Amino acid sequence: MTEVQTLAEFVDRAQLEEMSEAALRQLKIRVLDTIGVALGALDAAPIKAIREMTLALGGAPISTLIGGGKTAPDRAAFYNGALSRYLDFMDSYLAPGETCHPSDNLGAVLAAAEMRDASGAEFLAALAVAYQVHTRLSDVAPVRARGFDHTTQGAYAAAAGVAKALRLSPEKIANAIAISGTANNALRVTRTGALSNWKGLAYPNTAMAATHAALLAAHGITGPQQVFEGNKGFEETIAGHFEIDWSREDLESVTRTILKKHNAEIHSQSAIDAALDIRARPGFSAAAVREARLETFAVAFQIIGGGEEGDKRLVRNKEEADHSLPYMLAVALIDGEVQPEQYAPQRILAEDAQTLLRKVKIAPSPELTALFPKFLPARLAIELEDGRLLACSRDDYHGFYTDPFDWDAARRKFDRVTREKTSEIERDAIANVIETLERRRVAELTGLLGRIGGSTEGERRMRA
Repeated sequence: MTEVQTLAEFVDRAQLEEMSEAALRQLKIRVLDTIGVALGALDAAPIKAIREMTLALGGAPISTLIGGGKTAPDRAAFYNGALSRYLDFMDSYLAPGETCHPSDNLGAVLAAAEMRDASGAEFLAALAVAYQVHTRLSDVAPVRARGFDHTTQGAYAAAAGVAKALRLSPEKIANAIAISGTANNALRVTRTGALSNWKGLAYPNTAMAATHAALLAAHGITGPQQVFEGNKGFEETIAGHFEIDWSREDLESVTRTILKKHNAEIHSQSAIDAALDIRARPGFSAAAVREARLETFAVAFQIIGGGEEGDKRLVRNKEEADHSLPYMLAVALIDGEVQPEQYAPQRILAEDAQTLLRKVKIAPSPELTALFPKFLPARLAIELEDGRLLACSRDDYHGFYTDPFDWDAARRKFDRVTREKTSEIERDAIANVIETLERRRVAELTGLLGRIGGSTEGERRMRA
């Protein structure tokens, strides 16, 4: 058997009953978290543009769009994935050479599960499969250093999860994964230099393509069965040789993923906690900061601190702001929080934030780098104009796997990020369905999500 065929066998045999109680609980927390941040993005300009395009193009009304209407599953995968990605408030997984966001797979798996009128248990099993494939490939086959985006591994994960939700045979699962993995190798330029809307849309595009690949496989289209190990395959051209024994894999990796406490790029979370600690001390004033010096681990410096992926002091839009450690520390010190409100255009461009972010100096520390990804270390020292020095260190934060969210913490985040888009009754209904999803039909969840928001004439027609 080829490697993709052994992977397909794992996907086929995976069952929700195999998950530990802790893993299942954390998976449902991820569903609540992902849907919450998706609902929080309903009125974002790029989302409105994508919705307008989707409505104009139409599509068979099979899978629900969050906020109302239905369309073809691959288009729903793109739109709902764009929603969950826009705020940059989703979950993450930290591997030594790669960072990914397994919740990026939810929109595609949900669309496919709805297409098959799946049970909630089937949906959760398919999502757990996507989490396992995504995290394990990130562990052993990182691609960031070679100039490829982390969506590259996601092409395999999303196809695996969608194929599982569609109830494909092992042969067709292998074809879906092979087609998707061969076709979707994305460039890291998505996240370097001047950032664009594509930063938040690269994975939705992969999820859409993976959904389409699985649908093709369902109709008998075949893909390269040596996509991993073959001549000019993934290992030879991109990742290098790696090994995963899929016969020994489980569905537990969701417990090693982490959630964001702050609406900020994942590697910044501990540093922001340190900034908020200093801000809370008696007599602190952000206006009195002479210089803020942060020591962090190499990955944080390279991606968001001004290292190889570009200067982070030029911040003009949301995409640049939520990947700028200087900006995020500045608004944390000024506002006392980093939440969606901190990415409003007027907040980003305000003089106080723009002035303070230029006083932030960031340097990588070999000592802290050695602790990553087991820890997420940060050392922050702030010098005030009167000469006082305030310092704080953090190794993790609430939401990291060492201190994970429980359901109550996840619900508080869900309520906060969705409060302007939903009523209390709607929030309670969605949360209650998710909490007991393994005993429900997936249509109960999509039915609720389709009734949130949306009031244009085109949207009313789609509902009808």
